[in-house]
Amino acid sequence: MAHIKSQKITFLTMAEWTGLVSFLTAILLSFVDLRFSVVPLAGFVLLCLFAPFLPFLGYYLPVISRGKSGDQSVALTFDDGPDPLSTPDLLRVLSKHRVQATFFVIGEKASRHPELIQEILRQGHSIGNHTYTHDNLMLLKGSHHLLSEIEKTQNVLRELGVISYVFRPPAGVTSPGLHQVLRHLNLVAVNFSCRAFDGGNRRVRNLSKKILKRVHPDDIILLHDTRPKNDPLFSCWLKEVDQILTGIEAKGLKVLPLSAVIGRPVMGKP
Repeated sequence: MAHIKSQKITFLTMAEWTGLVSFLTAILLSFVDLRFSVVPLAGFVLLCLFAPFLPFLGYYLPVISRGKSGDQSVALTFDDGPDPLSTPDLLRVLSKHRVQATFFVIGEKASRHPELIQEILRQGHSIGNHTYTHDNLMLLKGSHHLLSEIEKTQNVLRELGVISYVFRPPAGVTSPGLHQVLRHLNLVAVNFSCRAFDGGNRRVRNLSKKILKRVHPDDIILLHDTRPKNDPLFSCWLKEVDQILTGIEAKGLKVLPLSAVIGRPVMGKP
């Protein structure tokens, strides 16, 4: 496995700025009363614990969670695939509406179903990196584990003719070590600004209602292309996705490729 090379950082992250301000505030307060200096330091620790769970914040590293096109457009993204039982049907729904989405794929699944990756690409969609195993505890295991998870997926995609420029962490949760890993791999973190908390398609009823109630121009919509547990829910899920696309158009919005909405390329070729 490649080692992470040290790189010169030319800017401070939000966490670094917050830590610096908290430390300086604590010093100033110590001249008034030493007990007061605990307050900003405790606040900084609490912020470090909770901020990573806010996908839009980008506390530990720069994160794109919204577009900047300024148009009446949104981007559609699907996580956790590809799934041979659900992705093909989803592609047919997307083709019906003539929209292009971005699939943040799990490397292990991509390696088992290369034909699905090729079909996603053939239909004009784009591919992003979503780790190799979707380990929900990955971000607690250190930089070398992070590097392995993300780099293995990059290698799988490269063998399939794709170089992804974007990465989405599981559940959108970030960590301090992720910044250095993404810089080493020349990846940008892309999260989301509109979701229905579907639990990875475990809760698909009223999916369209939740999304259409929250969607705004330049949103990055998070959905999943994993198969729901049973056939009734599967049919419901496809119907809900269809209604989302119909509803977006009815609201005067247009689904554009993620690259157009965020103003930067999402993938390239080896």
